[in-house]
Amino acid sequence: MHQHAPLAATPTRMMIAGRIGWLRGATGAGLAIALTAWIAHMIMGNDPALPWLVASMGASAVLIFVLPASPLAQPWPVFGSHMLSAAIGVGAHALLGATWLAAGLSVCLTIAAMSLLRCLHPAAGGTVLITALATPGVEAAGLGFLVMPLALNVLVLLVAGVAWNRLTGHSYPHRAAPQAAQPDWIGHIEDSDLDAVLAEWDEVLDVSREDLLAVVHAVEGKVRSRRGG
Repeated sequence: MHQHAPLAATPTRMMIAGRIGWLRGATGAGLAIALTAWIAHMIMGNDPALPWLVASMGASAVLIFVLPASPLAQPWPVFGSHMLSAAIGVGAHALLGATWLAAGLSVCLTIAAMSLLRCLHPAAGGTVLITALATPGVEAAGLGFLVMPLALNVLVLLVAGVAWNRLTGHSYPHRAAPQAAQPDWIGHIEDSDLDAVLAEWDEVLDVSREDLLAVVHAVEGKVRSRRGG
């Protein structure tokens, strides 16, 4: 069987524990969140004014450890989105206070900014509300919140994500595996062919099997139309 390079995006199996499905992601996320919390707590101490673990890190961990191939889980979307959303939330809070208008406007601006800067990451929708509807401690920290605890949390989580995913045979940051050139072929891809490839890849994709099949068969139809088949 053809073996992929150690950091290929389509591993045939994990290098240490074998295939353990969802348990791989759950274990990695749990360990990473615990590590992130412990490091931040050691650095920040017992200051009750600021959280040493930002709640939206939990949502980021789900993507990094369960869906490491997702564009939403890559390092730039994770880091950029959290920093950007927190800054927008701080600005909205300064202008409008902890109000419904600040909440709605900050989420709207965050989605627009993430889209423009190509760093879309759902967990940032939680981060922006933490700063837009800030507690007294977060409000007092202002933009300093972006450094401590937010940047610290994000960086530890990303380092843990790189280490865990590579340790367990998954590509992170994700890189598409190189594909050999294929000869021209007009035929039909069976649903079982896709199932076999997905099983070999052992990668959780953020698209359903049905949607993948729909894309594959739609492409087949385009090829046949172009060739008059």
